[in-house]
Amino acid sequence: MAEDQDELNIDDSESTVESTPKKGGGLGGILPTILKFVAIGLGALIFIVTVSVITYRVMVGSGKPQTVATSGTDPYLGKKPQLSWFTTIGVIRTRTKDSTPYSVVVNVIIGYDLNDKNAQTELTNRLYELKDFVRNFFSNKTAAELRPENEQNLKIQIRTELNERILQDAKAREILFQQLDVVEM
Repeated sequence: MAEDQDELNIDDSESTVESTPKKGGGLGGILPTILKFVAIGLGALIFIVTVSVITYRVMVGSGKPQTVATSGTDPYLGKKPQLSWFTTIGVIRTRTKDSTPYSVVVNVIIGYDLNDKNAQTELTNRLYELKDFVRNFFSNKTAAELRPENEQNLKIQIRTELNERILQDAKAREILFQQLDVVEM
């Protein structure tokens, strides 16, 4: 009987060993699950970025930028407006205020708004005032002030004085010199 019990005990111990499930370490069962979710997340991220890049390129056109930077121009300036031009002043001759005066020959053209119907009338009615203004303006300058590098500044001064002192309804938008000669006498 002892032998039977030993056999029973042996059988019992074998059956208990086989029937109990093996437990792994703490992270052994969780690690594959975590890696699976990380792989799914990375795959989704790569997919989203790829779709976004393709969509952006389709929306923009090609991979080229839409704006091209050009040197020498201000990107914030719009197109120059079309102007009407008052050319009736004609050639004005005067002398500078230098100690040895220079002779100045100038032909000023005034640009005004294209749609301003009253500007032509006002400029024509003030023709003699305009001629006198141009003559006085250049006779109060020195030859150094009338150099070509100062031309833009001269145009701004003339436009400002015309708009503030002479013109009432019309506004000069741009001043051009068809001729500006400063000659030593």
